[in-house]
Amino acid sequence: MDVLAIVLPVFGMMGVGLVAAKTGLVSDRASDGLADYVFAIAVPVLIFRMLSDSTASLTGSPWGYWISYFAGAAVAWAIAMIIARRVFDRDGREAVIHGFCSAQSNTVLVGIPLILQAYGEAGAVPLFLLLAVHLPLMMGAASLMIETAGGESGGVRRFVKTLATHPIVLALVAGVIAHVAGFRIPDVVRPVTDGIASSASPVALVAMGLALSRYGLTSDPWAAAVSSALKLVVHPAMVWLLGMYVFRLDPVFVGVGVLFAALPSGVNGYLVAARYNTGEAFASNAVALSTLFSVGTVTFWLFVLGK
Repeated sequence: MDVLAIVLPVFGMMGVGLVAAKTGLVSDRASDGLADYVFAIAVPVLIFRMLSDSTASLTGSPWGYWISYFAGAAVAWAIAMIIARRVFDRDGREAVIHGFCSAQSNTVLVGIPLILQAYGEAGAVPLFLLLAVHLPLMMGAASLMIETAGGESGGVRRFVKTLATHPIVLALVAGVIAHVAGFRIPDVVRPVTDGIASSASPVALVAMGLALSRYGLTSDPWAAAVSSALKLVVHPAMVWLLGMYVFRLDPVFVGVGVLFAALPSGVNGYLVAARYNTGEAFASNAVALSTLFSVGTVTFWLFVLGK
């Protein structure tokens, strides 16, 4: 019931957007503008605030912990892209969306309350170590892969331009510089940055609910089901095996890493899909189905971890 109480608000915010579109209160096309806002403004502000406010050192981090998590993510991502191309006959850009949705987690809405409830204060450090790099690394990789997919990058010049102007990459660089320099957001502007950052998840979920009105909950069910299996079973299983038997991490680090990997696909999958106008139907289905199935799979992983 505790897991259900955490997951249900996700569907609640999606439901607001869906009902608003179905009743004609808001056009489902509004999801495009909302997604642009979250991708170009809200998420970059969230990344910058997260990194600049951090009091943890960015050096001497537990590389075995990170490798365990992101190696598992890479396996799920690669399998999803191969299946998307060979089984579902998707192009290179949409295949990236399949991989991204199969590897990135709903950290803010589900991950933070779930992990802190399971491990308390002991889980705060390993949780932060993933939060600090998960969002910028995963979204940055997905965006750059889409930009360069299918030979559409236009060579080195376009790649460099993309790197230099991408809002996620810029936010990551600025956040790291601010952290190293000891810069903190001034109190006079903090209400603005806090408001924008806190709007990222709810606005994104409402935008996805609007999009569901356009694409439906079952517009791409088989691909979404495969993605959900990779996200909820393969990814956490890889993290558990690597953390337990390869790097022999502390049990708390193993548990937090596994639960982080076992989270449903985050709404960022839809945001990236909407940003690049590819795979929106799949992404919205993948987020919805993985969130629904995660009620059972997260409970399973909690049992495996002895919680």
